[in-house]
Amino acid sequence: MTDFVTRFAPSPNGYLHLGHAYSALVGFYAARRHGGRFLLRIEDIDLGRARPEFEAAIYEDLAWLGIEWEEPVRRQSEHFSIYEAATAKLTDVGLTYPCFCTRKEMLSAGATHGPDGLVYPGTCKELNAPDVAARINAGEPHALRLDVEKALARMEAPLFWQEEEEGQVLANPAAFSDVVLARKDVPTSYHVSVVVDDARQGITTVTRGRDLYEHTAVHRLLQALLDLPMPHYHHHALVTDDAGQRLAKSKGSTSLRDLRAAGYTWQDILAALPPLD
Repeated sequence: MTDFVTRFAPSPNGYLHLGHAYSALVGFYAARRHGGRFLLRIEDIDLGRARPEFEAAIYEDLAWLGIEWEEPVRRQSEHFSIYEAATAKLTDVGLTYPCFCTRKEMLSAGATHGPDGLVYPGTCKELNAPDVAARINAGEPHALRLDVEKALARMEAPLFWQEEEEGQVLANPAAFSDVVLARKDVPTSYHVSVVVDDARQGITTVTRGRDLYEHTAVHRLLQALLDLPMPHYHHHALVTDDAGQRLAKSKGSTSLRDLRAAGYTWQDILAALPPLD
């Protein structure tokens, strides 16, 4: 057994850019330094946006960068039943509730923006059981949310996570309000699938961007509720554009594919990125 296992877990909903390259390389180099294992995981639960051509490009881009990973690659869309079972455990102990709200309805109810999008105002938490049953029986689409207040009440002590450079960090999942555990379109969410997969794959150190730093509070709560092991975390700096904004697929940041087509080499990419040590 190795003492160090990390992963790179992209979503195949677009082409990788320099920020993805940096995140993958940070994890790959860390595994190599520690004599550990580097895994690749395809986080494709968003079936409406995932595309085979994007997944194929991920493999091509990483190989071009000189990154090697273990086979087989775990694809989350093949494991929905496992994530659904994890959420069912929380439902069985009364920690979830159905939510029928649309984004427009949440905004109308006064939802504010938080670290994970809109902070849910708790509208559906107030619905009575007969109304909920009637709407579900009528086939109305609904998500499942975690009742964070109830969940935290089950904790016997404050939650912390171990950050590589900072040491212990106090987790504050309440800042996210009642996060979605199962979406309306698929029986899971990012939060559930990532903690379940990290545990099942034996991840000892999660290497990912600083933009996911605060999400770790929710992940620590889910790990505690589901009795999953806690990995260490290393949230690395983000690669930014000339305006200081982080790179993103949604903003059309230049892809590795386009850089390669323009004649850049993998050595050029390494030179353009922050230090990997």
